[in-house]
Amino acid sequence: MTATSETTAGGDTEFVRFWNDVLAPKFIRFRHVLVGGLTQHSEKVFPKLPVREGDRVLDVGCGFGDTAIAFGRIVGPKGEVVGIDCCDAFLAEAEADLAESGLDNVRFMRGDAEIALPEGQFDFVFARFGTMFFTNPVAGLRNMRRALKPGGRMAHIVWRDAKDNPWLSMAKDVVLQFLPPPGEDARTCGPGPFSMADEATTRKMMEIAGYSDIRFERVDAEVKIGQDVQDAIAFTLALGPAGEVFREAGDVAEARRGEIEAALAEAIRKQKVKDDGIYMDSSSWVISARNPEG
Repeated sequence: MTATSETTAGGDTEFVRFWNDVLAPKFIRFRHVLVGGLTQHSEKVFPKLPVREGDRVLDVGCGFGDTAIAFGRIVGPKGEVVGIDCCDAFLAEAEADLAESGLDNVRFMRGDAEIALPEGQFDFVFARFGTMFFTNPVAGLRNMRRALKPGGRMAHIVWRDAKDNPWLSMAKDVVLQFLPPPGEDARTCGPGPFSMADEATTRKMMEIAGYSDIRFERVDAEVKIGQDVQDAIAFTLALGPAGEVFREAGDVAEARRGEIEAALAEAIRKQKVKDDGIYMDSSSWVISARNPEG
């Protein structure tokens, strides 16, 4: 098999357009922060995942493709990995990295998991920090289950609540000292990074989506928020909850940028400053489940 990129037909939702037009360029700018940070969580999880040589794996919201490529090495030449994402720029980055990997058992396709996924084809379905942005989480989770073969398994990683993730919440708290919270008509990335933090609520969503054997495992890890203080400030004002507040405030935010950056610098210098960057604590859930036998 060869590595190819596919595009689904039909118009994009407003949610997908927002990711492509507004968020994707910022994610690419801070790829050095995001991939390094998120990898801390997936590296702790990967050795425990029920993925074997020869399996077919679907990576939902594959982003830059690093987890899909990692799965490609696990499943080997007799297996196959499909990475799906709604962002063209992410897929272009993924294709470039795949070309350098030497693998021919991985392919990428453009699609929206909330609308449709291939059905009944995969032994394992995975998502890292993507499902919590589903605007209709039950629909997206159900499509992920339907992508599994009978008895197939899935796992998705989501952030726990804000108090356990100061790397996301601290900057927002600082920015809100200067700017108003986003209004109800704000353009957002979806429900937000903490939408699946509550175990009881998320378990119920998984049950409604048809899963069985649902399990939650906590993973704590430090994440790098920037190579230095200035890099960390730029990152927090571009992405995440603080970035949303800053973006939606528009000209008011720009007028107060100096004050905001000074306050963020003071807060960031109190974090774990190491030789290679600024680190903060983070915490995630690894949620695993099974597609019941047909």
